[in-house]
Amino acid sequence: MGRKLVLAAVVVAAAIFVLLPKQPLAYKDLSVAEFDKALKADPFVVDVHTPEQTHLEGTDAFIPYDQIDSHLNDLPADKNAEIILYCRSGSMSSQAAQVLIDQGYTNVKHLAGGIQAWREQHQGIKLTPVTQDLGTVIYGDMAKTEFTLANNTNQIINLTRVSTSCSCTQAQAETLTLEPYASTNIVVSFDPAVHKDDTDLGDITRTIFVDTDHQNFPQVEAQITAQVVKP
Repeated sequence: MGRKLVLAAVVVAAAIFVLLPKQPLAYKDLSVAEFDKALKADPFVVDVHTPEQTHLEGTDAFIPYDQIDSHLNDLPADKNAEIILYCRSGSMSSQAAQVLIDQGYTNVKHLAGGIQAWREQHQGIKLTPVTQDLGTVIYGDMAKTEFTLANNTNQIINLTRVSTSCSCTQAQAETLTLEPYASTNIVVSFDPAVHKDDTDLGDITRTIFVDTDHQNFPQVEAQITAQVVKP
């Protein structure tokens, strides 16, 4: 008798579970700290702000929030893939996130507060990436690369000097004055034969310095690395 009652109770519970309405899928709001942590797992990141803005590092695509349903082919084919959206304040990205949920995507997140919130917690002047590897450079050839200098402050800054640790390396900023939250490219060239000797053979590291007139961030730096070989 006892076993029959237990079995009946299990059957009833199962029936209730089946009949209960399923909770609809929802996108997740990410704080700035959660967003930064999530980026380490290499999600698919989309800037949906319109008009187009300067994108955060690591952005995979730009799709206007009100056109995302017609750009599904630009997103991962796997609808279970992690997708993170952001805009300027979080409003456009939340709308786009709901569209993706309605389209059957199951792992959609967005940056609450948008770039504005991100900038508030990432105040500073940054030169990225920290290191650029030029790979193998043939002695006599010139290698070129670019860095991004971002003014993540609420002040206009002026670049007072762009220099390097060695005359074999030259660096030039495309813009010398940056508005708040604007960025510019630092174009770098490396000529290992400039000294006309073996000084720049083998594994090489050179440093790029950018000086600014911002009181709290007077200088930022980055490096290039290379392995220089003779032809």
